Amino acid sequence: MKKILVLVQDYPNNNGGVALMYVHVRNKYYIQHNIDVTVLNFSSVDDYVIDNIRVITENTYKEKNIKYDVVVSHAANIKNHYRFLKKYDNRFEHMIFFFHGHEVVMLNEVYPKPYDYMKKDSWIRVQAQNCYDRFKLSLWHKYYKKIAYKSEFIFVSNWLHNEFQKYVKLSDDDLKGHVHIINNSVGKVFEENSYKYEGNKKYDFITIRSYMDDSKYCVDLVDELAIKYPEYKFLIIGRGKYYKIHKVPSNVTWIDKFLSHDDIMEYINQSRCGLLLTREDTQGVMTCELAEYGIPVITSDIEVCREICGDLCNVKRIQNEIERVDLKSVYATLIENVPYRKQGKFSYHNTVKLEEDIIER
Repeated sequence: MKKILVLVQDYPNNNGGVALMYVHVRNKYYIQHNIDVTVLNFSSVDDYVIDNIRVITENTYKEKNIKYDVVVSHAANIKNHYRFLKKYDNRFEHMIFFFHGHEVVMLNEVYPKPYDYMKKDSWIRVQAQNCYDRFKLSLWHKYYKKIAYKSEFIFVSNWLHNEFQKYVKLSDDDLKGHVHIINNSVGKVFEENSYKYEGNKKYDFITIRSYMDDSKYCVDLVDELAIKYPEYKFLIIGRGKYYKIHKVPSNVTWIDKFLSHDDIMEYINQSRCGLLLTREDTQGVMTCELAEYGIPVITSDIEVCREICGDLCNVKRIQNEIERVDLKSVYATLIENVPYRKQGKFSYHNTVKLEEDIIER
């Protein structure tokens, strides 16, 4: 049995925390398939167990000094991952790096501008972020090249792989060819259950965003569509200040909280179509989850969405310029073709199974 140590900045917990759930999804698969998983959560002050997965603090790691076959790093940062690995990487025969986005780009170049009501960064803060990012990318350039001989590098999309090459300035040859493109899994709950297309629906469109105030998730564009199409009913689920600043349109129902997967599926089944727009993403896991579940989905026509969703028959893409969007036509085309068959693109066998094969090798 392979013993792996998974490094994360944060992790789901037993108090309702859902940070980095996409890591937890794959870890639950790992332990079902004879891989011994321990998670080192840099943000935790206590050890705990969640869904039979051990989560430890860095102090516990230092005290117990347990040997692991592989160290797996997700969305590595300089403050903790880099510091930890520089100190302990000689303890691990093999290393795996998962890239999810922010850690390998210049944030101010790639991420969209924040909403006006969010605290704006001063010129000094913007320049400080740029300086930090250049420093971060320089460190990773040297480090990844140095340890490439015993490492594997996994990107959740080709788009992110291209961004990595642009900003970290390392080719596949520099990484000894140990490069893989593997999408995030949607997890069992969306893979094993199916959208209930029968019966009356309460909502035309459902938008689910855990953090509504991040402008990349386009709640403002969903709001524009709701105003433009008052004949449709919109459901928006997510925490944030957006509708504490803006008036909620009369045809919008807003649920201001995080929901369990069971609750989310209940609301999806009350809706006719997912509406998940984005200005920037590395995969768009929520879009993949809804698409895999079987509900028709509308997302944004940007490069990464074309890559990830271009071959999904129940996903249509629209421009982020709302004045150019004929939502009624797109909606009608999607709805008339239900039910959609489950396609399995983001199932275990096409995602996590590939990761497990790399770990076992």
